[in-house]
Amino acid sequence: MSEIRINWKKLLFLFATVFLVIQIIGSFFFYELAVKRGPKEYLQNNADLTVSDQAMDLFVKGDWIDWVATQKFERLTLTSRDGLKLSGYYLPASKPTEKLVILTHGYLGNAKQMGLFGQYYHNDLGYNLFMPDARGHGKSGGNYYGFGWPDRLDLIDWTEVMLKKLGTDTEVAYHGLSMGAATVLMASGEEGLPRQVKAIIADSPYASVYQLFAYQMNRMFHLPALPLLDSTSVLTKIRAGYSFKEASALKEVEMTNVPILYIHGKGDTFVPTEMTEDLYRHTSSDAELFLVPKANHGESFALAQDNYKEKVDYFLDRYIK
Repeated sequence: MSEIRINWKKLLFLFATVFLVIQIIGSFFFYELAVKRGPKEYLQNNADLTVSDQAMDLFVKGDWIDWVATQKFERLTLTSRDGLKLSGYYLPASKPTEKLVILTHGYLGNAKQMGLFGQYYHNDLGYNLFMPDARGHGKSGGNYYGFGWPDRLDLIDWTEVMLKKLGTDTEVAYHGLSMGAATVLMASGEEGLPRQVKAIIADSPYASVYQLFAYQMNRMFHLPALPLLDSTSVLTKIRAGYSFKEASALKEVEMTNVPILYIHGKGDTFVPTEMTEDLYRHTSSDAELFLVPKANHGESFALAQDNYKEKVDYFLDRYIK
């Protein structure tokens, strides 16, 4: 009997050791896959990111591309609170104004891609324009992607830089897409958010990094969140300074007093529309919800451009002088 008990102990120890090794290896694999800076081959040919011909035509051939190329952006730099050198691009309005929009891009994107929206803000609405490269993206430093959480503090610091540059009477709008939308929402409830931030537009956001990854692990790899996502979160806390559960836009909008316009495509299978609807229901400030039929992730502007602009224009007119 004693030998049997010893064997069971050995088996349990072996099982626990193998389980721990698998978790460690899996954590490093998923950290490298999603969080570490670098190309992400797993997103290539991802059906959830397939866009319509209409959207693709705008993204790769739209006149906004030439517009961005011909503008004389002023490149600005900022040292983050944790020592990273960040980069951004400023373009003054054609006529003097106290209106500023800060445009925040999506995962694996870069600042100037937000010229898709910047052309509209600059030419049609007459705003000063600032577009930062998120940490780990573009010309900004960082060897990991923050998915909006450390970026929220970078955004607040960039806002302070712009207020010093343009004056404290400046009224600021945030407009973010995907990860950039999560970023502006994650900043929305922070105590340090400047009072000059008067309105937020969040296009295709996720409720939290943990919820996003749980959804993607199930959809792409048919894996449950527990325990691998939690162990990857621990590794991310060690290597990048944040955990997936603390990186929550939902908690921030429950505390915000900044009005928010939520935009999402009803056909989004990469970040489900239900996340934005949940954010909208939990927002403590004035909030509006604009859902675009058939639009996949980040497609709303391309598929409903006139209606999109009308919604944004009306929303901003209510909160920015």
